[in-house]
Amino acid sequence: MIHNELTIDDFLSRFQMLRPRSRTPTRNLRQAAVLIPIVRRPTPGLLLTQRSPRLRKHAGQVAFPGGAVDASDASLVDAALREAREEVGIPSQRVEIVGVLPAVDSVSGFQVTPVVGIIPPDLHYHACEDEVASVFEMPLQEALRLGRYHPLDIKRRDGDRRVWLSWYQHYMVWGMTAGIIRELALQIGIR
Repeated sequence: MIHNELTIDDFLSRFQMLRPRSRTPTRNLRQAAVLIPIVRRPTPGLLLTQRSPRLRKHAGQVAFPGGAVDASDASLVDAALREAREEVGIPSQRVEIVGVLPAVDSVSGFQVTPVVGIIPPDLHYHACEDEVASVFEMPLQEALRLGRYHPLDIKRRDGDRRVWLSWYQHYMVWGMTAGIIRELALQIGIR
């Protein structure tokens, strides 16, 4: 549990000093990346999107900006930055990349690499209406509080799967997004 207010410097020193927890190897081969945008404020925020209800997959879900790697992307980091620029208008040159988390498998068949980046507080977001219904910020300290995430075990043909879920305001944060946030909290030693 965090007793003092988490600052951006606290977050960065914890993130950069601690090695990622070992993960189960991923099975999916198609590559994707998401940007975990941390807003540099005295009280840092975590930028999230709610996907458009018109999308074919994961409609209406809370997510990080991100998507599949294109042939034009030089790296997974470039893919995450491109997607953040396309989806919410975050200029790539305004993102300070601080590292990556271990890749996770998505239910849609992608191996997703979370890229952690710090963004300035003065950005004006421009949501791509075809992909993003809304952009919102959650206090980072609240996002990293492990007690807010509740397990849900789902039985599928390909085996049992545990997903995590939580609420923030009127948004339900669950699935891969909640799992990534929870892993970030575990990596930086937040209990």
